[in-house]
Amino acid sequence: MSTETTPTPGSGSRQSVDVGIVIERRMVDSPWQDYEWSPVAVIVGAPPMDATDEWMELRRGDDWVHFHAGTLPLELFAGETEGYRKNISEDQPYIYIVLNPGEEADDPEVIPFLATACPYEAESYTEDTDQIVEGVPMPPEVVAWVLDYIDTYHVDVKFEKRKQKKAYDPRKGGFQQRPDKGTRQ
Repeated sequence: MSTETTPTPGSGSRQSVDVGIVIERRMVDSPWQDYEWSPVAVIVGAPPMDATDEWMELRRGDDWVHFHAGTLPLELFAGETEGYRKNISEDQPYIYIVLNPGEEADDPEVIPFLATACPYEAESYTEDTDQIVEGVPMPPEVVAWVLDYIDTYHVDVKFEKRKQKKAYDPRKGGFQQRPDKGTRQ
């Protein structure tokens, strides 16, 4: 697995690896749609492929087809190591895939948009109901890479409770009367 490291000012470094996004098209019995789309796997070190390129069919079953739909960078940032730690601590760590709907007539139904190892970043994309956000199992070599990254860049931040400011109480002083501007008639 070849990774790319880019220093970024003030945040340690950014590392990335290209992952191919495997999308499943499954036939559904519904009057409103013919197929259901979902990410099912990633291919570590996949060849470059733009999301608008022709999809490559990988496997086919009776009512489903798996496609290599695009290649995206899986990037790790020093400021997100807490999210990576949360993900890795689960029984099954995931790479979260965000799919956008195709907007042009010649676009596929869904377009791979983002691959992330941070569950908090993935969660932020669930606010848009048009996007599909799902996790796929993280391959063992990616788990090892993320663990190494966490060991190198994670810094525990001590929790400090904020001190609450006291509410203003005019009975305790500091309250100034407004100058009398006369009475209305």
